[in-house]
Amino acid sequence: MRNLTKNIGKPKTDTGIFLVDKNDIKRVLICRPNARLGNLLLITPLVQEVAETFPNCKIDLFVKGPLAPIIFENYDQVYKTIHLPKKPFKNLLEYIKVWVSIRQQPYDMAINVDQNSSSGRLAVRFSKAKYKFYGDLSDPSLQTKSDYDHIAKYPIYNFRNYLTKLGVAKSNKIIAPLDLKLSPYELSDGKKKLERLIGDNSKRTICLFTYATGTKCLSELWWEDFHDAIKKQYQNYNIIEVLPIENVSQIAFQVPTFYSKDIREIGSLIAHTDVFIGADSGMMHLASSVQTPTVGLFSVSDQKKYEPYDNCSIGVNIIESSKNDYFKILDNILNNGKLKMYSDAG
Repeated sequence: MRNLTKNIGKPKTDTGIFLVDKNDIKRVLICRPNARLGNLLLITPLVQEVAETFPNCKIDLFVKGPLAPIIFENYDQVYKTIHLPKKPFKNLLEYIKVWVSIRQQPYDMAINVDQNSSSGRLAVRFSKAKYKFYGDLSDPSLQTKSDYDHIAKYPIYNFRNYLTKLGVAKSNKIIAPLDLKLSPYELSDGKKKLERLIGDNSKRTICLFTYATGTKCLSELWWEDFHDAIKKQYQNYNIIEVLPIENVSQIAFQVPTFYSKDIREIGSLIAHTDVFIGADSGMMHLASSVQTPTVGLFSVSDQKKYEPYDNCSIGVNIIESSKNDYFKILDNILNNGKLKMYSDAG
């Protein structure tokens, strides 16, 4: 499918087309047909970018799985989500309905997030949008930007460059962070849940997430050693663990644990912790999306592509790092990190 679709949109169909007034963009389709928590959270900066660029628009999201409506629950400009079945040929009627609905909507602009996504390119091509962006890099000079490789950022750099081809002034604004947009009620509830977990004390809280999928999951031996080290180094801190849906712990449940299948509930609790530590995973991106300083532990993933950013967050290569390196990073975050915007919620 990738070979069949890679050239879709390559001809410069927008050559000679100019966007006279950004207020004319009233319906936008953003295509990221992926079901994973992390990949959907990683498009929140692009959704914010589109909403800010076209303040009068409504945004539809072309996705997979059930998570997008939950993630974008408090995004006022996200109008609806269109869901591609995970197994199209077992849900052929539903699959056809998706493409018909895209074709029927009067989109002004269609945007593909990942240039390598076959379904994303097809959706943009299939739409009747006047302005179609397939996600391709048309200006190689953008790759010189130090953060261009990040999966949340290069779609925005490419999109901004595309807009300049339509006559829109180039934007140099700092790219927005991942954002779950928790409500005041959610934040208040998360604070109460954390207080019930740690008891009535004024200690600051370090949050661990010891799980990850596949080869990204660090061994029990690694986590046991790491947990012993930070427990000794940070005796005046609460240490808690957020558990995965599998309800497992790489440190044998030695610290107070929090379990939930509700990602917004999990995020609301993490939002009140002082630092989150975990391997590259959807939960790492969830922590980043609630503005908690996040230390992402990388062993096999592409760190430049997936590391958490903003609010003193950082990616760490565990193969090249020692315990002293971790302590320096954590000390810097705990002593110099930005004031948490959620600290007084509720």
